[in-house]
Amino acid sequence: MKPVALHRSILVALAAAIGLSAGPALSQSPHTHQHSFSGAERWAHVFDDPARDAWQKPHEVIQALALPPDALVADVGAGTGYFAARLANMLPRGKVYAVDVEPDMVRYLGERAKREGRPNMIAVAGAPSDPKIPEKVDLVLMVDVHHHIDERVRYFREMQRYLKPGGRVAIIDFRPDSPTGPPRAARLEASVVVDELARAGYRLAREHGFLPNQYFLVFEPKS
Repeated sequence: MKPVALHRSILVALAAAIGLSAGPALSQSPHTHQHSFSGAERWAHVFDDPARDAWQKPHEVIQALALPPDALVADVGAGTGYFAARLANMLPRGKVYAVDVEPDMVRYLGERAKREGRPNMIAVAGAPSDPKIPEKVDLVLMVDVHHHIDERVRYFREMQRYLKPGGRVAIIDFRPDSPTGPPRAARLEASVVVDELARAGYRLAREHGFLPNQYFLVFEPKS
């Protein structure tokens, strides 16, 4: 999937989950896929709508990850920084790489870090096939991104080079039976994610069940 289409799909899913109308600007018709996605400030109102907190439970998610205050984290598919900004706030001696493939999102992330005084939140321009994390991290967090990735087994196999010893990958995505989220045909069962990560060289280390619409899976490399 092209990066523009990927972000449009994520925004549609979030808009639907929050109860907003995505409108014609997020049309999935083929002629829109070649256009540059922009307007991060506008879509910050979707990503960061307080109504999202009720079902996304960001603080509970971060607490469940049990990160030390000096942890290095990569939020891959960070969007406008919904999780990245919270992580930076809760990891005062750590560092958060907010990775996105859309240039306008990367620009917004950098500006948000400066505006909110978060020097430990660093915007990173990734690629659809490579997050390009600048250094090895303790955790890679991917929220509502997994089902958009092409060649997922290869992607996660290669991601291991970005993990420190003992590093983890946390994947949060919409369950097939969730009343909100992307089209049901685009959703993956948690068992499919576990199988794909196993083939990429990971084992399921922890599964959290407190999110009402999404599964929350934490993986570690097998060796």
